[in-house]
Amino acid sequence: MGVFDGLPGLDAAFRETYPKADVQHCIVHKVRSTFPKIRIQHKTEVIEDLKTIYTAADHELALAAFDTVKAKWGKLYPKEMQSWEEQLSTLLTFYKYPVLIKEAIYTSNPIERMNKEIRKRLKPMNSLTNMDAAEKIIYLDVIDYNERFSERVIRGFGDLEVKKKLNEMFEARYPVQETEEK
Repeated sequence: MGVFDGLPGLDAAFRETYPKADVQHCIVHKVRSTFPKIRIQHKTEVIEDLKTIYTAADHELALAAFDTVKAKWGKLYPKEMQSWEEQLSTLLTFYKYPVLIKEAIYTSNPIERMNKEIRKRLKPMNSLTNMDAAEKIIYLDVIDYNERFSERVIRGFGDLEVKKKLNEMFEARYPVQETEEK
């Protein structure tokens, strides 16, 4: 699964490389991109209504919640509701996966956190001698990040049932081809 923030072309490139993988668009980014387009008097209510979509108990209830939100806000915010509808399949991909890992896969925020740390490290260095110097700093930061978190198990991924389900999903998409014995 690839989790993307909506940057144009990124998910298409991912699908070209991994055609059997799922794409999840980041719910947090979608809500954030919708927020500025909502009038001030409706912001809290619209955001709360959108939350009913991605916190629903299952995929069917999420679709029903979207229908409710669209019926309520579609006339006032037709472009925003159309945008949600167009991306709904990739915004709700996480429902195919075990519920225990939902919070880890419905947003790209952990990746962005790492990027923020890298920017924070590079910012005080007003001028780097060249691109190689910046790449070395980034490389060393990523190595350090990986070492710090290499033993950490993301919430839900340590569960045996989750591991079993993910393994089943992987094997269904990428079956082991048995070699013919001669």
